[in-house]
Amino acid sequence: MPLDWNEIVAKYGAGYQVPTIRGGKFVNIVRVDDEAIYIETPIWSAKLHRKNLESGIALIESGVISRDPGLFVEDYMLYVAHERASSVAHIFRDLGILDQTETFNIRC
Repeated sequence: MPLDWNEIVAKYGAGYQVPTIRGGKFVNIVRVDDEAIYIETPIWSAKLHRKNLESGIALIESGVISRDPGLFVEDYMLYVAHERASSVAHIFRDLGILDQTETFNIRC
């Protein structure tokens, strides 16, 4: 399932608070354009590039990257980008792309 950017814009484009995987906090999306999702906190801001998000989805679909949220972060940094991978995990989980688990699986 490719990433539907129109869905991203519709859901997050005017700003949105994505709940974190463990709960109690939020990823603050301030806007979305054709190039990226923009997130901010009181002490930092980041740009999650569309091309990297789409690459992440393709690698999930091909089985290279795990759907487990904890393992996803490690995989995303390894195979895609060091671009706020934990924030990407929160967003992908909110979109239903990652598993709903809150635990961390161990790779052997």
